Amino acid sequence: MAVAAAAPAGARAEPVWSQDFVSRVEVLALIQTLNASLLASRSATATLEKWCADHHMAAEPKIVAIRNAGPEREPAAETRARLALAPGEPVKYRRVALRCGGHVLSEADNWYVPGRLTSEMNRALETTDTPFGKAVAPLQPFRRTIEMTMRWSPLPEGWELSPPAVPTPGALALPHEIFEHKAVLYTADQKPFSEVHEHYTSEILDFAAPAAGAK
Repeated sequence: MAVAAAAPAGARAEPVWSQDFVSRVEVLALIQTLNASLLASRSATATLEKWCADHHMAAEPKIVAIRNAGPEREPAAETRARLALAPGEPVKYRRVALRCGGHVLSEADNWYVPGRLTSEMNRALETTDTPFGKAVAPLQPFRRTIEMTMRWSPLPEGWELSPPAVPTPGALALPHEIFEHKAVLYTADQKPFSEVHEHYTSEILDFAAPAAGAK
């Protein structure tokens, strides 16, 4: 179970997940639930916004994209091929942290083809904190996941065939990154216009279960 730590209004709450077996299973179930929802979704932004709302993680469960002003990253040859780019066709790069309230739920690298978006969409992506999924929603996009990688699991490999672990007191240590998705976004007429690499963080677990209490 998660126990929410006291925090000032508007600050990030940091629930403590314990190291016992039941808590680890709960964490694994939550991770797999969000992962499956993202894989089945047309929009990662919409899925994260629903996750934030369902788990009462912010007074206003709205996803905003905090832009990273770091250096440009050129798309790999494989990305250019998946986007079906013509020779010399421009590609833009955008790195953001998707935040809901005080929680950064994912960090994303995005390569997109500005010539396949409207001027309004390009302006929103270049000058505002609008998430990519919301900016391009008029295109009725859908996504195809090309790779999914689990970076961490609360249960060790082969746990189901091992003797029960001796309960260990204390908090479960969570890494920064839990899993990663790589996906290509397409317009309704199946033209690719963006490739995104999404890194989902342990802050997806920053909430307390309804029945949580001090242990």
